[in-house]
Amino acid sequence: MSIEFFFRIVGAVALGVGGGYLGIVFSGAAQQDARLWASVLGAVGALTGVVITPYITTRPARYLRRLISQMPSQALVAAMIGLIAGLIVAALLSPPLALLPSPLGQILPFAGVLVFGWLGILVFVMRQHDLFTVFRERVPVSPVSDLPATSSASTNNTILLDTSVIIDGRIADVCQTGFISGTLLVPRFILNELQHIADSSETLRRNRGRRGLDVLNRLKESPVVPVRVTDMNVEGVREADDKLIILAKQLRCAILTTDFNLNKVAGIQGVTVLNINDLANAVKSVLIPGEGLLVKVIQEGKEPGQGVGYLDDGTMVVIEDGRRLINQQVDVTVTKVLQTAAGRMIFARPDRPA
Repeated sequence: MSIEFFFRIVGAVALGVGGGYLGIVFSGAAQQDARLWASVLGAVGALTGVVITPYITTRPARYLRRLISQMPSQALVAAMIGLIAGLIVAALLSPPLALLPSPLGQILPFAGVLVFGWLGILVFVMRQHDLFTVFRERVPVSPVSDLPATSSASTNNTILLDTSVIIDGRIADVCQTGFISGTLLVPRFILNELQHIADSSETLRRNRGRRGLDVLNRLKESPVVPVRVTDMNVEGVREADDKLIILAKQLRCAILTTDFNLNKVAGIQGVTVLNINDLANAVKSVLIPGEGLLVKVIQEGKEPGQGVGYLDDGTMVVIEDGRRLINQQVDVTVTKVLQTAAGRMIFARPDRPA
């Protein structure tokens, strides 16, 4: 039996009894049959309880739980401090307000609790950054319980890992160079997704998942960059990419990925993304038009007469009139370089006619 069904039964019983009692009182005042009115109003009360009880019990509680789970820890702490401050102000004002004539003396103290509690939460949440900036040096705040609490650095030193970047494997080599500082954070749902891929019945997919697990173990054993697994989750969201984006917003940290679509979606929502492909493109050798290269033509291009070769770093070189030079080492001259988010492409022509 679900909790919502239980509250529907409780609401039906409570409002049914209340309706029956109201029917007895009303029948006495109207000098009518008490049983008839008690039965009618009791049935209406029970039906009303079945319908409206979830909207005043379980569903608001579920919404509040989801809201709190998606709220950044810093904002949650600021809200609690603001609530305490507001309640203190309301308590100080309650004695003089209670001396006012009735009914103000009974209403205003309670209203003050509500108003000042709400104002305290609002003010402290709006000024949370200023508040934590003042106390950061004295009281370091870490929003992730399983991250090292000894560091006074901000949460921007935490980097969330996506499944694609773990399977890609280059992150392990990048970490060994020391270019990444901070803590690599692997959410439990990313680890579960990686395990699900490794257990796949498809050979290629299974090999990719096992490669990701091997890379993750290599990262855990490396002393250069600390790696932590966190149980933090985002309820009400199924897709791992959406969970990563929401979690990155909560922790105010970056996402490390090779997924082009995740890169774009996260960027639109204001989340910092570190893309290994962008890093690889940035460190490739710079070529300018007119520079010479030695390339082996290995296949045909999309356009008639074109040949395609690759540099040692994987950069594609499209060679004009290079179709007849397949399987040959050719001296070419760069004519154009295109840089895109998907990679770098070089257009060239042979130094001798094909």
